[in-house]
Amino acid sequence: MIPLHFPGKGTVHDLFSDAQGAMFSQYFSIFASSYTLIMEKYGTLLAVDDSQAILTALRMTLGAMFDRILTLDNPELLIKTMEREEVNLVVLDMNFSLGVNSGQEGLFWLRALRKRFPTVPVVLLTAYAEVNLAVRGLKSGAADFIVKPWDNDELMHKLQDVLQKHNSIEKLDTVEAEHIRHALDVSHGNMSKAAELLGITRQTLYNRLKRK
Repeated sequence: MIPLHFPGKGTVHDLFSDAQGAMFSQYFSIFASSYTLIMEKYGTLLAVDDSQAILTALRMTLGAMFDRILTLDNPELLIKTMEREEVNLVVLDMNFSLGVNSGQEGLFWLRALRKRFPTVPVVLLTAYAEVNLAVRGLKSGAADFIVKPWDNDELMHKLQDVLQKHNSIEKLDTVEAEHIRHALDVSHGNMSKAAELLGITRQTLYNRLKRK
């Protein structure tokens, strides 16, 4: 394991508890081998976890992948932060209260995010014993989940896949919107004619316009 030293502060164990320091050092040791991956930047990541060691490990591991990494140790600040910042991806822990491992807190904040910010993908952080809860999270709209302790390469590839899939869906939506707009222009706003040009029903065209 790599002994991490901080100028003027000693080792990582001087910053965190023994358990947190050992976990952070483990993550950083794996990170050293995966940092050589060259990848494009993906905007802003918001990580929400009550453990400072986890948040620090995420910042270190994903620093080359995102332009900015914002962290919160209190989910109560999540919605206000999302309203203030332009966030491209949220990594959300499933438990925040000491001794509580039901995952209900994470599911509550996941639902709140999906309701207020439906276009922002959310990836859940979960312990191995809580995988069934993470599956419930997928059914509630999470894009994916990461099991702690994670493998850094797997973490980066999973987040990369989520963002690329999300971006490709956005591009398809943009193309569809352009086709609809062009059909309406050609038809001078006549919904029936535009629907005929697009090869869909008038009701389908109406629903797609309403969705946008």
